Amino acid sequence: MNNPLGFISASLEQSKPTVAEPIEHLKMYQESFPNPGAEILEHAAEIDLDYSLEDFPKMVDSMAIACDRLKNISTSLRTFSRADKDYKVPFNIHEGIDSTLLILKHRLKANEHRPEIEAIAEYGNLPMIKCFPGQLNQVFMNILANAIDALDESNAGRSFAEIEAHPNRIIIQTTVAENSVKIAIADNGHGMDEDVKSRIFDHLFTTKPVGKGTGLGLAIARQIIVEKHGGAIEVDSALGQGTKFSIKLPIDSQ
Repeated sequence: MNNPLGFISASLEQSKPTVAEPIEHLKMYQESFPNPGAEILEHAAEIDLDYSLEDFPKMVDSMAIACDRLKNISTSLRTFSRADKDYKVPFNIHEGIDSTLLILKHRLKANEHRPEIEAIAEYGNLPMIKCFPGQLNQVFMNILANAIDALDESNAGRSFAEIEAHPNRIIIQTTVAENSVKIAIADNGHGMDEDVKSRIFDHLFTTKPVGKGTGLGLAIARQIIVEKHGGAIEVDSALGQGTKFSIKLPIDSQ
């Protein structure tokens, strides 16, 4: 993917002066020959020359920006899906979260039912930690996808304007404390009652309709955090107050 993408990106960069110079040359002709004749004027009107001269460089810039976005997606997919070895390796937690957010961006963006879900990252100065990166990325994906589901469910019965006035929001905070890295992922959805909260990490427990959830995601997330990394994961939630997952990972895990 990156090879053809790199070729397209490099070609676009090379095309910018190639495009700009003939445009500048044509403008010099227009200034030097202000009365080019009826046939040329008619053709210029037919092809909307002024618009083309203004729009084409913007089009090239837009394609270059699209290439940059594709490069970011490619990098994020590689970061997210990296295969874990049988031993822990140093990993930048923020890269894992960012790659997951980029993959979920299509679910965060606005649609006909609601405005964009705001994903706010409040990152602390984290060290690299030894872990299984692919497994941690699975945990981030599960919690963030569940937060989006919870926000969409909480929007039921609310108008676009009501949601816009009180926007859907996911806040991700990272800190360091007591030789551990802490990651908090909170949403402002409808929250959980005590019964659901007490069972949320149970194997096969799900609040989703049949066919929509397996009940494995958070049970596996807990296993990854607690058993594989020697950390801890907790949930704090109440009806009407949203949900917050807190993850603690030891920095010097072996």
